[in-house]
Amino acid sequence: MKLNLKEEFTALAGAVKSLNKKITVILLSVAVLQTVSWYLTSRQFFRNNFYYTIFDGNTNADVYEFIYWFAGDFITFFICGLLIIKLFFRENLKDYGVNFGSFSLGIKISLISIAVMSVVIWFVSASNSFSESYPLLERSKYDWGVFLIFQAFLLLFLFAWEFFWRGFMLFGLKKEFGYYAILLQMIPFVILHNGKPFLETFGAIGGAIALGIIAYRTGSFLYGVIIHYAVYFMLDFLSILRFRTGISGSGLNSFFQIISKLF
Repeated sequence: MKLNLKEEFTALAGAVKSLNKKITVILLSVAVLQTVSWYLTSRQFFRNNFYYTIFDGNTNADVYEFIYWFAGDFITFFICGLLIIKLFFRENLKDYGVNFGSFSLGIKISLISIAVMSVVIWFVSASNSFSESYPLLERSKYDWGVFLIFQAFLLLFLFAWEFFWRGFMLFGLKKEFGYYAILLQMIPFVILHNGKPFLETFGAIGGAIALGIIAYRTGSFLYGVIIHYAVYFMLDFLSILRFRTGISGSGLNSFFQIISKLF
């Protein structure tokens, strides 16, 4: 079959014109902004360009590294996503989950989810792979002041992440794809967990689906922020307590030993 370039380009142009512009912008934005995050607002970028130059010898360089990452991703995912919604789509932010939605339902689901996850986290925090990985900022294990600063910026980061995946992407695709939007936002979210402990990465599949369903059902991504942050906070806090007390067991006896050392 002879290839006719003119006909091929004409067909391609027609196909491009027929695309849903909003969905196209959302999917391209996910690809572009995630690439910006990976290469420009990452810890690796900070280390390669600032850590050993501008902050060389600074005792707080490791803290600034995380502040750069978390604040950078807040701008990349939240601010840029917000601008796309307002300037390109000219739509209301409430339609992207920036509201409390079904408040009563959202709070109930959040409390139940946190209660269930607290039990799960107690057991996984006893694993060496988790205790060695969290908190991400190693120095926060030794300094509660650093820990609080880290947690404050972590909250900012998770707010941006939940907005981007369970707000911008999920609600942006909801009208066209319905419940399939939950699965679509799950794919990049899970991929971005690659490199973390296996159980966390594998669990991100269920986590992304669960958070997507909660956002879809309540009409808000904010409950995902509450749950996601609570999970990270508990994991970080328990990892520090285990590190400081030297207690790594997952039984009730270990739990009460840690509690007794706190008081």
